[in-house]
Amino acid sequence: MAHDVFAVLADPTRRRLLQALASGERSVNDLVRRVDIEQPGVSRHLRILQEAGFVTVRPDAQRRWYSLRREPFEALAEWMGGVVQEQAERLQRLANLVEGPHRPGPSGRRP
Repeated sequence: MAHDVFAVLADPTRRRLLQALASGERSVNDLVRRVDIEQPGVSRHLRILQEAGFVTVRPDAQRRWYSLRREPFEALAEWMGGVVQEQAERLQRLANLVEGPHRPGPSGRRP
């Protein structure tokens, strides 16, 4: 099932789960304590994060350990870098238009 990355990240509970996982691998029970919602809710959000490719799960006997995947965050950072660059260029073009061509005044300095 394909997920819109921004829709996945828009949910505050999922963002709290990602923040909790930023420091390393965690069990579902640990995540339940950290985000303060019931286990079925945490499991549902973790499933969505896993389907979207943000987390991996490692079964270990009766426990399931979740951790972040680096790749989707790198892809987001790369995409955002392009957006930031494009916007910086647009703002620079606007500044150039607003400032217009300045000619030195009689003293040789720009007004």
